[in-house]
Amino acid sequence: MIKKKYIEIVFLIILGAFSSLSLPPYNYLIINFFTFSAFFIFLFKKSKITQSKKYFFFYGWLFGFGYFLSSLYWISISLTFDQNFKFLIPITIILIPSFLGIFYGLTTFCFIISNPKKIVSSFLVFSLFFGIFEFIRGSILTGFPWNLIAYSFVNHLEILSITSLIGTYGFNLFCISLFASPAIFILRETKKDIAVCFVFLILPFLFYLYGSFYKKTFNSSDVINYDYKVRAIGSNISLDRFYSNIDPVSVINELIDISQPNKNDKTIFVWPEGILPDVSQEELIEFKWLFQDVFSKNHLLFIGINSQKKNKEKINYFNSLSIYDHNLDILNFYNKINLVPFGEFLPFENFLNKFGLSIITNNYQSFSNGDNRKIIEIKRNDFSLNILPLICYEIIYSGKIFKNQSFDLIVNISEDGWFGTSIGPKQHFAHSIFRAVESGKYLLRSANNGIAAIVNPLGIVEQKVEFGESGYIDFKKAKKIKPTLFSKYGNKIFITLILLYIFMVFSFNKFKNE
Repeated sequence: MIKKKYIEIVFLIILGAFSSLSLPPYNYLIINFFTFSAFFIFLFKKSKITQSKKYFFFYGWLFGFGYFLSSLYWISISLTFDQNFKFLIPITIILIPSFLGIFYGLTTFCFIISNPKKIVSSFLVFSLFFGIFEFIRGSILTGFPWNLIAYSFVNHLEILSITSLIGTYGFNLFCISLFASPAIFILRETKKDIAVCFVFLILPFLFYLYGSFYKKTFNSSDVINYDYKVRAIGSNISLDRFYSNIDPVSVINELIDISQPNKNDKTIFVWPEGILPDVSQEELIEFKWLFQDVFSKNHLLFIGINSQKKNKEKINYFNSLSIYDHNLDILNFYNKINLVPFGEFLPFENFLNKFGLSIITNNYQSFSNGDNRKIIEIKRNDFSLNILPLICYEIIYSGKIFKNQSFDLIVNISEDGWFGTSIGPKQHFAHSIFRAVESGKYLLRSANNGIAAIVNPLGIVEQKVEFGESGYIDFKKAKKIKPTLFSKYGNKIFITLILLYIFMVFSFNKFKNE
């Protein structure tokens, strides 16, 4: 009996771990049909023989622990840059998947207390709670919606186009049902059960048809040709600049060399997040001598740089995207709203500081949140562009990045060097593709130690600076496209789908009882 329990523990952890191979950069999508179906069959059969409901929380937690352990191990790499944090590495590797696994445990616990009887209703209840708790995971506290199983479709753009209608959480709900649907065929009791399995398996083909039509419509749209270009920089500057007292001059010169400014070309330059060591937004003017000979009135600069503001007796620090003219006069700026726990702010800071802990990304206090995410309007020297600024981590939030649709371009700046050469930067970039499709907007990404790219509203990467390389990409033209349904209604659509699933559960229960 004890041996059987150990086998079940190992089995569930392995199922979760194998499921993570469907995510970027591996993208073995087919795995999910086996792992999710096996997981559901295991739960369904256990529901018939196990009286204790507490075991079901453990079953879900084990699956989630394996899934997040294998897909988020790279977070611990960020602790290797500071000797003070290295002792936390083994704790982090276990603690983060252990915490995130709780949401999967709650899924399976709610599944068993709902007292499912029949196969189809059990299947729908399983998908329903899974989808709900994934939404909660992305919303509770600061939210961490990283690695939803929907991201396994990142290379299937025609199917992915459906997120322009139902969003990532809605699509994630469908993905859970799709991957678990073969279990209905295996456990079937009637021919009608097979019909339900068939419906979910046929839906990707319908989504594909919609995506093909959407693509055709997009490709036939009018083209807007700008009389200027937005040049996003992809750099490969080591994070040692923060720990080895590297002169900011060398970093600025390297960025200028990558940018290749031409005084006669009207260009907006976008530099990555927090790229200049120990230089604040206000202090950049001290380096004007580096800029004045290579930039002209035809240029604007978007630079990821920290800023500060005195508030009574305290100085608040911000992770900012600042906009400068060629004379380094500040024209506008955006302060990051969604901060990374422990990376940019320390929860319970006053308490944890007593143990010598601080945030990872700088040597002073936690960053403060910006007040709001505003659309930045650029109308200067014949530049006319409205941008939605997103700094690094903010790109992962589905349905929360904007309320006002009146912008031309999403500009995302990032520093991915905290995660080394792991799979983390590739996963981060995958989130960008989903945000472009959901919003129906072009996305321009500038990254240090990551991937810089132009992603169009279909999710197609039109230009890219590969991971580990340095270079630039130019955004010069775009196709006109109408606002997407999801950009209008956001996650209200997900709530509607949840209500639809609830209706189906009650309908199938009523149908079976009759």
